[in-house]
Amino acid sequence: MRIVLIRRLQRLFFFISLLLSAGVVYLAAQSVGASLSRSVELPIFITPTPEWDTVALISGHAGFDSGAVCGEDASPTLQEVDVVARIAELVGGRLADMGMAVLLLDEYDPRLTNLDTDLLLSLHADSCIPVSGYKATYPANSAIPETEERLVACIDVHYAAQTGLAFHPNSITHNMTHYHAFRKVLPSTPTAILEMGFLGGDKQLLVEEPERVATGIVESILCFLYGRE
Repeated sequence: MRIVLIRRLQRLFFFISLLLSAGVVYLAAQSVGASLSRSVELPIFITPTPEWDTVALISGHAGFDSGAVCGEDASPTLQEVDVVARIAELVGGRLADMGMAVLLLDEYDPRLTNLDTDLLLSLHADSCIPVSGYKATYPANSAIPETEERLVACIDVHYAAQTGLAFHPNSITHNMTHYHAFRKVLPSTPTAILEMGFLGGDKQLLVEEPERVATGIVESILCFLYGRE
């Protein structure tokens, strides 16, 4: 009797093991079949949309004084602050139209203190003497000289090409290389000052063709920020 019971139990366990084995095989087959029938999904690489940069522009002498003043008694007075303001507004407007954040600052704007932007460019126009040319420079004690050299190099290429003006290095002064705003912004903020031309020799360009001047500045900024040739 005991032997018969044992054999029955053995057959039961054997049957159960067969069912379990069959179940495992079935599930494995289903898995393989599903894998074979599913289309292969390749990884998708998404190029992130670039975050537009923040550009700060100083409109030279704004909110402080007139800057250079040109004109004789019989002719209208030409003030540097007005000439620069017109061009700075054009540059700021074009950059804003591209989606950039633009800060248009006065000469001694309080926002300059610890300013943290992707670029600070101060715009000016030189004196009334009958000389032609532009000049651009960065801080003499720059914490990021290679970066700021690249900024000035972009100006040398694009601003010169758009305006037709030659570089006038002999008139770069201590006040430019040690410009007050250079000391106020964060050391990591790339900065430069651009004298866009002389109110004397370049009056026609600066006053009558401000869009052309603005184009040269915008192209220089795009070159610096995005490496545009």
